[in-house]
Amino acid sequence: MPQIGWFEILIVVVIAVLVIGPKDFPIVLKKIGNWVGSVKSYFSEIQKSISDVESIVDDDTSIKSNNITINKNKKKDE
Repeated sequence: MPQIGWFEILIVVVIAVLVIGPKDFPIVLKKIGNWVGSVKSYFSEIQKSISDVESIVDDDTSIKSNNITINKNKKKDE
């Protein structure tokens, strides 16, 4: 995987300032930051949903296995 050093980042920033302009550069950075934040929150919500579903499935399987063992014990007692 290629690594990006400080020099490459500096080149990208200088080119961005030249293309966008020094006045609009902070505004663009703020918009990019907002987009990154919204993408992070979106993926965080997805991870939380998956974790919730996983815990529900784990709970359901443990309840079923407990019911199976209880039923087996009842049959043995009879």
